[in-house]
Amino acid sequence: MLSCRSLFFKTMKRKNSKNKIRSKTVSRKRTCISKQRESSLIHVEHVEDKDDGFSLKASTPSNSHGVQPLGNLLLKSCSVNSRNVGLGNLQILSDELVLDILGFLEGTELGILATVSKSFYVFCNHEPLWRNLVLENQKGGFLYSGSWKCTYIFTKKPSFDVSSISFSSLIVRDFYSDYLFQSWLCASLEMKQEWLQRDNIPRKKGISIEEFVVNFEEPNKPVLLEGCLDSWKAMEKWDREYLINICGDVKFSVGPVEMRLEDYFRYSDQAKEERPLYLFDPKFAEKVPFLGSEYEVPMYFKEDLFSVLGNQRPDYRWIIIGPAGSGSSFHIDPNSTSAWNAVIKGSKKWVLFPPDVVPPGVHPSPDGAEVACPVSIIEWFMNFYGATKEWKKKPIECICKAGEVIFVPNGWWHLVINLEDSIAITQNYVSRRNLLSVFDFLKRPNANTLVSGTEDRVNFYDKFRNAIEIAFPGTLKLLVREAVEKRAKPRKLSFWDSVTDSNVGAFKFSF
Repeated sequence: MLSCRSLFFKTMKRKNSKNKIRSKTVSRKRTCISKQRESSLIHVEHVEDKDDGFSLKASTPSNSHGVQPLGNLLLKSCSVNSRNVGLGNLQILSDELVLDILGFLEGTELGILATVSKSFYVFCNHEPLWRNLVLENQKGGFLYSGSWKCTYIFTKKPSFDVSSISFSSLIVRDFYSDYLFQSWLCASLEMKQEWLQRDNIPRKKGISIEEFVVNFEEPNKPVLLEGCLDSWKAMEKWDREYLINICGDVKFSVGPVEMRLEDYFRYSDQAKEERPLYLFDPKFAEKVPFLGSEYEVPMYFKEDLFSVLGNQRPDYRWIIIGPAGSGSSFHIDPNSTSAWNAVIKGSKKWVLFPPDVVPPGVHPSPDGAEVACPVSIIEWFMNFYGATKEWKKKPIECICKAGEVIFVPNGWWHLVINLEDSIAITQNYVSRRNLLSVFDFLKRPNANTLVSGTEDRVNFYDKFRNAIEIAFPGTLKLLVREAVEKRAKPRKLSFWDSVTDSNVGAFKFSF
């Protein structure tokens, strides 16, 4: 049997050889609950906090192994944190670093280490560790079996009856950890009503293409469009039964793995985790051409200049399927493109910030190649959303429902979370209004690391420019001349100067 010491050194040797499936995140904040609520949060299925307005989902499982927030330790006069006792000399490491080290172990090694102490038992049964093992080793898909640890065991030994055992039955007394507790809390919380109330995006129905261009696309302002999907066959047909029947054994991109729709829905029905996997496939129309025929691009977005590249264009359209709680943390769409997102089933909460405002809790690298952000979307709402109330430049927010389309201008930061099981189509595009921005992006010194969705990152600028010159001769020169003339004109009110906050009065634009 390996000792703790040999396991530790084994992980350090493997550090450079094993890729981890992990997004870059910032540290969690400390969480504290009252002494009276301590036991109820561990065992009860539904809890509401009248003061903060938090409530747990009705289907919330018991807190894994009885982990409590570190703040509760301060409320006990004679208590020792069993987390530290069980870790021994490793107790000086943060919870996050302990899990980072454990992330280099294989399943068998985690199982061995879990027998060393109650503390290691808790850490080694942390579900994201087993999730990473499954996703790293099962690229062709998996059958979710109630938990990631059970799923891992099933992939290694399908004949083993994983339903006959429970991995969350052992409750460890006096174990305090902010990191582990908040992971469970974020997976268990309902969205607060306060987070859903602000709706300050312009909503338009039946406007002309010219109105859209002048009032939204040219000034780079988001808008929610209604009535654009009335003729889509997808609106009538696309539910899970229909899609499973049409797609059969075709596999779609789900994070780093490929899965059949039936297997993905099996996962999404069972999983109760902080960051649910999101089906996000850029090749769905090539895999199942029939799906591509059951929707059409809304008239406002017909012009797509990347189309001059034919099949060498970057990825540009995706089918998006996910359960409540799934979504995309803050990001800017690739290659300086604009986008539209159409909800077919379900609803989505959107939070958008303009290009010159970095969202709170989000830390992009100087070259824009990486973005550090909270572990999950719920964590961002818990710890950072409230700060936007005091900002002069408040975010643009809305709930986009089935049948509605949101226009996301290029360069805007945005976060999206599904409020229920959802199906959507999104496309990124380049029009004359953002063509110069795209070329500026492609000319950046580190463009070969920033460009996405294409294999030819080094020559992409020249390839696209030459294709535009051939397809639309003189267009670039005209756009550059118009941009110079526009800069020479007196400055108009900025987007934010022209907006009245919804808390003060009606949301208005000074068109």
